[in-house]
Amino acid sequence: MIDINLIKDDPQAVVKNLESRNYNFEIDSYNDLEANRKKFQTETEDLQAKRNTLSKDYGLLKKEGKDDPALNTKIESIKTELDSCSSKLTEIQSSLKEFLLDVPNLPADSVPNGFNEENNIKIRKFGEPNLLKGKDHLEITSMIDTESANLLAGSRFAVLKGEIAKLQRGLIAFMLDKAEEHGYQEHYLPMIANSESLTSTGQLPKFSDDLFQLTDDYYLIPTAEVPLTNLYRNQIIDLDAFPLKLSAHTSCFRSEAGSYGKDTKGLIRQHQFEKVELVQICHPEKSFEALENLTSHAEIILKELNLPYQVVELCTGDLGFSAAKTYDLEVWIPSQETYREISSCSNCTDFQARRAKIRFKEEGVTKLAHTLNGSALAAGRALIAVIENNFDQKSTITIPEVLQDYTKFASIKV
Repeated sequence: MIDINLIKDDPQAVVKNLESRNYNFEIDSYNDLEANRKKFQTETEDLQAKRNTLSKDYGLLKKEGKDDPALNTKIESIKTELDSCSSKLTEIQSSLKEFLLDVPNLPADSVPNGFNEENNIKIRKFGEPNLLKGKDHLEITSMIDTESANLLAGSRFAVLKGEIAKLQRGLIAFMLDKAEEHGYQEHYLPMIANSESLTSTGQLPKFSDDLFQLTDDYYLIPTAEVPLTNLYRNQIIDLDAFPLKLSAHTSCFRSEAGSYGKDTKGLIRQHQFEKVELVQICHPEKSFEALENLTSHAEIILKELNLPYQVVELCTGDLGFSAAKTYDLEVWIPSQETYREISSCSNCTDFQARRAKIRFKEEGVTKLAHTLNGSALAAGRALIAVIENNFDQKSTITIPEVLQDYTKFASIKV
């Protein structure tokens, strides 16, 4: 949630910043809600004060053995009016909160302006992609079985078998070990979250269609960012604990409601996929430096796997809802003859922390922390990249050297 003081201090600047990310901030609607909130809050406080004063006077009369029916009637009338006013105030506060929960984070000043992904900026590249189009991962191996998955669950699922299943397991273990090398504490987490957790990190209420909802208040997590960040919800963190560096491997679940017809074949876009997530919670003055570090931690995995990739800085119009600044890592997929996103590393500044009440104290003042997150990496897409970039176009997938201690084999015959 954005800081309402920014709206009060310079509403037009907020409008302009949000316009840069294709969001129409309805300032008149906000002003109407805020004016009504102030009106009914003032009236409620005035009525409470009147009721308290008159009730005190009436109590003194009763102590003296006296009664004043007219005064008692007036108190009851004020109580009825107060109940009505309090109810309206609660309703307006709820509407105002709902309005603000729909508003995305403000872009950082350093983010390039742009309308969509075509305006993103390529920052750097690693490796030389093989420009000869090769077979895709489904053509290379039958150990990725989407037909059986379709029988079991439907489209956008996959069954991995044999050495391919071991290769994915090895990739995940390698990613977690690299995270530990960089100081991240590994977590094993619930893969179900409640609505408060998802609201804190920004998935709810705006993106409910992208989630798999279970019964009552439970949802399957779309990313480990949700439980990792919420571990510190409603907490005041010791300043000396910064930066907190957390990692986890989880299954992730997404309905892909807005992706109908896209990437329907193979592992690129699945309802269920594996991912290793990195989260940092840090001092506000350190968060942009932390973003560079977190991004480099994801990059190192791609480098050690010797996978060609590029780093792209997202423009204002392509930022995710909670992000103030984002770098996407895109890995080369030979069968598609293009780079595809394999990690998104974001600084959410105090946006999630405000929703989740993640705070720290400095010189006696309570302040909001900054939160960051990034994939290191999406395992399914990493699996595709390893298979396709290391296939000899005949019968052999060579396993990257850094994975061979995990897989216990150096190649896969297909």
